[in-house]
Amino acid sequence: MALLLEHEFKPLPADKQIETLPFLEAVSHLPPFFDCLGTPIVYSPVKADLAGNIKKIRAVYDSNPTKFKTLQNILEVEKEMHGSAWPKIGATLALMWLKRGLKFMLVLLQSISDGERDEEHPNLIRVNALKAYEIALKKYHGWMLQKLFTGSVYALPYKSDLLKALEKGKEVKEEESIEKIHLFLSRVTPILDAIYEMYTKMNAELSYKA
Repeated sequence: MALLLEHEFKPLPADKQIETLPFLEAVSHLPPFFDCLGTPIVYSPVKADLAGNIKKIRAVYDSNPTKFKTLQNILEVEKEMHGSAWPKIGATLALMWLKRGLKFMLVLLQSISDGERDEEHPNLIRVNALKAYEIALKKYHGWMLQKLFTGSVYALPYKSDLLKALEKGKEVKEEESIEKIHLFLSRVTPILDAIYEMYTKMNAELSYKA
């Protein structure tokens, strides 16, 4: 899967300390995934948000690579720096929204690779996208955004077209594409789970609506 496997994520270490730079370098290849979903009015902002948050985290990292060596370092240092304004500030906030965008992407791909589908329309990905939205983003969106997203599923590409787009136009058997998705998920899911766990442990998760 050319798009998803373009840059490898480092395996999650035993202490779950995720190095900032390798994480940012790997994740920076993922925003184009949202181009594969079509519906620019909905998914272009998600792509831009993802890319923008990566840029914000990178700027903080670049300001002091030693101090911000890991993602946990970022949260710990910013908590000390910003006091009562934290976690609604800086790279902590950017990573909070970044992980939600990644969660949407991973749940969607997991649902497709698990074979979840509308039996009457097996080549549609509405079921998968709605599941991903419900789990990853819906509770953080106001009424208007929720309506926009749920309406957008009717303009999503066919599963076969999505898989072809992820292969950058190359014709590949569906089984091969699904196997590559499995590989991508096996690398990224433990990292994303660790980030969510870190936010819970540090009480850094916010529930306000965008």
